[in-house]
Amino acid sequence: QGIVSKCWKRYNIQWFAGFEGLRFHERTCSFLQVGRTRHNASGGIRNVANQLMPALSPTMEEGNIVKWLKKEGEAVAAGDALCEIETDKAVVTMESSDDGILAKILLEEGSKNVRLGVLIALMVEEGQDWKQVDIPPLASSRPAPTTPPPTAAPPFRAAPPAPLRLSPAARHILDTHGLEPHLAMSTGPRGLITKEDALNLLKKGGAGLKAAPLSVPPPTPPPPAAPAPPAGAPPPAVGSGQPLHPPVASPGKPGAPGTFTEVPASNVRRVIAQRLTQSKSTIPHAYASVDCDLGAILELRKELAQEEIKVSVNDFIIKAVAVTLREIPEVNVTWSGEGPQVLDTIDISVAVATDRGLITPIIKGAADKGVRQIAADAKALAGKARAGKLLPEEYQGGSFSVSNLGMFGISSFSAVINPPQACILAVGCTREELEPAADTQDGPPPGLRTRQLMTVTLSSDGRLVDDELASRFLDKFRANLEKPERMALA
Repeated sequence: QGIVSKCWKRYNIQWFAGFEGLRFHERTCSFLQVGRTRHNASGGIRNVANQLMPALSPTMEEGNIVKWLKKEGEAVAAGDALCEIETDKAVVTMESSDDGILAKILLEEGSKNVRLGVLIALMVEEGQDWKQVDIPPLASSRPAPTTPPPTAAPPFRAAPPAPLRLSPAARHILDTHGLEPHLAMSTGPRGLITKEDALNLLKKGGAGLKAAPLSVPPPTPPPPAAPAPPAGAPPPAVGSGQPLHPPVASPGKPGAPGTFTEVPASNVRRVIAQRLTQSKSTIPHAYASVDCDLGAILELRKELAQEEIKVSVNDFIIKAVAVTLREIPEVNVTWSGEGPQVLDTIDISVAVATDRGLITPIIKGAADKGVRQIAADAKALAGKARAGKLLPEEYQGGSFSVSNLGMFGISSFSAVINPPQACILAVGCTREELEPAADTQDGPPPGLRTRQLMTVTLSSDGRLVDDELASRFLDKFRANLEKPERMALA
């Protein structure tokens, strides 16, 4: 009860009517509804331990059940993985916080948009008959909305059409081309269809329609419904000769103009869209770029490779960013509703592309780690991110982001800030450039030398990092990257 009272406002926990308590799950920071085991008159077990859809991230409002890792009737121990849930960040494994038997799975695999607190499974204690468990009323499926029985509609009586008035020239054009007079738009006095009206109808593609008799026909029973067109066929034309709706594109065939295929958005994709929109609409982005010479880094990588130490250029970039943040702590800040907050730790978020979208796992304490340890952490986190196995604490937070598109041949780009962080560094590819060599007094005449340059662009929050501070940060970052020994001394 003490834990619940402390976390009540922080986690926006709501108390569900009829539930007897909540148990805090320390691993996932979620709550498990619990209750005492009771037996009904028929011997069934009811009000057992209930598994609710947990809050697996601070911004999670609903989740998708990807896969159940336990089957009904299977024994479950505390800490066992029950199912995989797709949150607004990643696919997270939900663990059991108690021992028992999984009695009933209420929401099958593939269930979408399950709100927090919804009952997804029931558990009973060991030794009980799990087949006799009763489903609580709150767990039952939502009743289908009942619709009132259709009332008998009054018989429809079509009003007799108004008599048509046609000019002789219009009548001749309509009869000659077999056009329906009712489709012509009359512009003459008192509804008279003129020659121009008939010509306009002819231009709109009304040819081929059988002309109706000009006299008012006697009432006739409604015609039988026309047979449905084959799949993929366009709807029938009306008046102007255009379909009511664009035809649907068929697989293997080019789609007609105006057609499209709707792709359902995942929870991760929706959250990415929301955060990017929030970032660009609420954060004043400022940009600054600088070229860095990677000659020393590339030579050092060759030496380390001979000792079978594999590190990437991006690992050195992460280390240089972390060291620079330690030297210029004014950039290691985030924005809150009340103003800037200076962070005590240096945690670097690294952008990783996955099938579900972009996610930024965090290398914590990067300034205190060597490049070799950073390389190992980055590789492990990237693998977990692509497999959807990141824990919430491995991608939530961070003080500075690094996004590298150099492996795709991108020379330079501007990245969107990841709120509430203040900066993100966009890294381009390495390129060779020639420049005059340094002139020496006693040596041979100067020639040309090749430099390995890389363009980095800093996107900064103008509320926290002004242009002068951003320029100092990039200058210090370039110095650390071009002289790796500086990072060992910082």
